[in-house]
Amino acid sequence: MAKKEEYDSSEIQVLEGLEPVRVRPGMYIGSTGYDGLHHLIKEIADNSIDEAIAGYASKVEITILSDGGVRVEDNGRGIPVDLHPKTHKSTLETVLTVLHAGGKFGGGGYKVSSGLHGVGSSVVNALSTHMIAEVYREGKIHHIEFDTGKPTSDLQIQGKTDKNGTCITFYPDPTIFKETTTFDYDWVSHYARHQAYLTKGILISVADERTGARESFYFEGGISSYVKRLNNGKEVLADGIFYVDKQIEDSEVEIAVQYNDTFAETMKPFANNVLTPDGGTHVVGFRTALNRVINDYARKNNLLKEKEDNLTGDDIKEGLVAVISVKLPNPEFEGQTKNKLGNPEVRGYVDKVMSEYFGYYLEENPAIAKKIVQKATLAARARKAARAARDNVIRKGAFDGLNLPSKLADCSSKSRDNCELFIVEGNSAAGSAKEGRDSSIQAILPLRGKVLNTERARLDKMYANAEIVSLIKALGTGIGDQFDISGLRYDKIVFMTDADVDGAHISTLLLTFFFRYMPELIKEGHVYLAKPPLFGLIKGTGNTRKIEYIYNEEALEATLEKRINERKAAGTKINEEDERFKQAGYTAQQRFKGLGEMDAAQLWETTMNPENRTVIRVNIEDAEKADAIFTKLMGQEVELRKNFIQSRAASVDLDDLDF
Repeated sequence: MAKKEEYDSSEIQVLEGLEPVRVRPGMYIGSTGYDGLHHLIKEIADNSIDEAIAGYASKVEITILSDGGVRVEDNGRGIPVDLHPKTHKSTLETVLTVLHAGGKFGGGGYKVSSGLHGVGSSVVNALSTHMIAEVYREGKIHHIEFDTGKPTSDLQIQGKTDKNGTCITFYPDPTIFKETTTFDYDWVSHYARHQAYLTKGILISVADERTGARESFYFEGGISSYVKRLNNGKEVLADGIFYVDKQIEDSEVEIAVQYNDTFAETMKPFANNVLTPDGGTHVVGFRTALNRVINDYARKNNLLKEKEDNLTGDDIKEGLVAVISVKLPNPEFEGQTKNKLGNPEVRGYVDKVMSEYFGYYLEENPAIAKKIVQKATLAARARKAARAARDNVIRKGAFDGLNLPSKLADCSSKSRDNCELFIVEGNSAAGSAKEGRDSSIQAILPLRGKVLNTERARLDKMYANAEIVSLIKALGTGIGDQFDISGLRYDKIVFMTDADVDGAHISTLLLTFFFRYMPELIKEGHVYLAKPPLFGLIKGTGNTRKIEYIYNEEALEATLEKRINERKAAGTKINEEDERFKQAGYTAQQRFKGLGEMDAAQLWETTMNPENRTVIRVNIEDAEKADAIFTKLMGQEVELRKNFIQSRAASVDLDDLDF
């Protein structure tokens, strides 16, 4: 019988102060990678933004320091520095060293705040090697410093000042953030811009001492300016933007709306300046009111015939760009990620404001109202045409799960977990891919020519396009209101196109389709780009023949240069008249103009074999930026596309396809 182990109170570990944060940082900031690192800035800066929302601050400055730290300063009231009655320490030290200490509890500090739990500043302190806090209050500079969350001195007065506010400087701990402690200026700029949109009248400045970069954001129009930016590059139905900002009970409802001529909807809902991408009660209230007001207006003004059905939510949201911002005392977010707002009363608040004031807007702007109704009416007709086209396709059995596309060479495994679908350009490459693949887990779907540009196409056109129908059918997810990711038949969807301009164009067309109509597949990490080689450096002949594969011209030049230097160092005489590949000791150089130039074995070895290949996962790091890029590249504005390409032609990196 095994020896009984002792289990008593000595086995129970009690973590005090900020120790739990250092032991389990992911519980407080989500991760210790790139996202978690930048979340530190958000935790500190959000406190300054809360001061602005409350009406006490007008400026926030965020600076990435040259020594690796970040400084955040505001001109608010300054964190209190008097003795705290419970901790018997200064309130400043208490806020920075005690979890759940802050002005976001008890209702006395802030009526509205983005930080639900009030743990931000102390968490940042715990995860920093060093933190410096300065508070400017009552004409004095109050100063205290910390190492890994512990004070290194008492609160001190270090001179006089005529300003008010708080300045926090922190240095992330590399033993916690092992992946990186280097801050990304673009992330900071993006964060600052959006906070400035959502807090009208605040000036937010960002600076990077490493590069000298500096920007300032100030939007008197608030979220109206945001809507204008979201519509940049798109043709709007009218120049005017509907905007309303109203106080109801103890909450604030702010809405901005403008329609454009595209078929997609752009919705940005926020609660206390926190983006809620999964919506919530504020979005439900908005949609309910929008649909009711537009249908009522259309009926009242005979823009809908008596026998015509009401416009649906799908019809009305086509081309809609809306920003909804609600501010409330006690937000109830669903889940740790705060992706969805749950407060039931907010639905009524937003419905009331939207119903009343958007109704006034349509009555006062009949020309705009008519355009909105006409666009929704066209969308309704297209929806019916798409349904008819889909039903026709279904009748032909094209979406029958038992009747896969005839040109699909499917894999034998029925488990999605390990299966891969290669979407291949051209019959020649598809033939090599079919011959060289691992048929147990790899399926091949050939494409004929360039697929439909879906940036400006409704579903009815897609159902009429054989290539798109084959793709939808092979994936198994359906599309539009029939989309269901649980039906996905492959874990990886890999675009395998030639490493040239035409191949890049086909990949872009495919990315446009997935981004506009199946973004969930990208967000869930199912979409990849294959990276075939451009060159083969050949050594030897016959049975001794070996090929070294090179994936771009820069790598080719670096490889040849390295090899030449190695041969020179070894005393080999170099004939400068020989071609560079021969000087490097290779017998021949091959350039692959397309996938079709590789035989089955080469295609498997270089591009399909999971052990050797390079595939790039497509991410949507910034959906807003991605939307703007697709609008420029695939939309109707030729001048925008021309300027975009010309401005980036010299510096473009085709290997970097993350958005």
